[in-house]
Amino acid sequence: MPSQYLGRFAPSPSGSLHFGSLVAALGSYLRARSVNGKWLLRIEDIDPPREVAGAADDIMRTLEAFGLYWDETALYQSQRIDAYEAQLEQLRLNNQAYYCQCTRKQIKAMGGVYDGRCFETRSAQGAIRVRNSAGVSQFNDMLKGQVNTDAHFAKEDFIIKRSDGLQAYQLAVVLDDAYQGITEVVRGSDLLEVTCRQLSLYQIFELSAPNWIHLPLACTKPGFKLSKQNSATAVDAKHPHESLQLALQFLNQKTVEYHTDISLMIEQAVKQFQLKDISTENEILIK
Repeated sequence: MPSQYLGRFAPSPSGSLHFGSLVAALGSYLRARSVNGKWLLRIEDIDPPREVAGAADDIMRTLEAFGLYWDETALYQSQRIDAYEAQLEQLRLNNQAYYCQCTRKQIKAMGGVYDGRCFETRSAQGAIRVRNSAGVSQFNDMLKGQVNTDAHFAKEDFIIKRSDGLQAYQLAVVLDDAYQGITEVVRGSDLLEVTCRQLSLYQIFELSAPNWIHLPLACTKPGFKLSKQNSATAVDAKHPHESLQLALQFLNQKTVEYHTDISLMIEQAVKQFQLKDISTENEILIK
């Protein structure tokens, strides 16, 4: 383990914290605290059309209700736009990024993977793609072992700024994890494939990449994860004890003794935490 472990939880304020989000938050928290590390909170608020007013504060209060207290001040991605733009400008100056106006229909006609054709056209508008000189197609997950992705997908020049002018997730998450000094990312297995894209950016930017742990997703049926977009029910922050026990069971951890002070339950969960006991499956069905 690094001398100073730094983990994080990075929700988007598109709705209240649901059970799937609680699993990700709890898993990352227990991992960080079990190795005497820090646990940071980042609000990924760079997609205004999807954001819900008051959701960020609601998520933070819910985390506190579950005894999940973060270190340092929460970071808001919306405060980091200048850093993203500076990196984009540097990439363009180095001929490592270019504009693309291809539609989804056109990319589908290419076989579903963009073929880089816009690099030669030198357009001055559209989405911005990175010249993916790294093309990382595999990585080691601290829970799952070696993970491999499709080589064509891995080599694709992917979007790092959207055509509507909003910042793209891949660029922002890499720059922010590096900025915060994150040493290990613990998150859901829906992000397994894009980890390779993020690792490609780490190489292109010549940054040290963190370790990775991808937790199983809570799904109501195969391929249908609990999410804010699917109107998942918010966890009950006023009565958190039962949801905490269910989240521990989902992570295949021992349940803890009931206590009115939930912080004491979390403290016991940290002492009992065993990474190796978590399922390596990408998803687990729940009722």
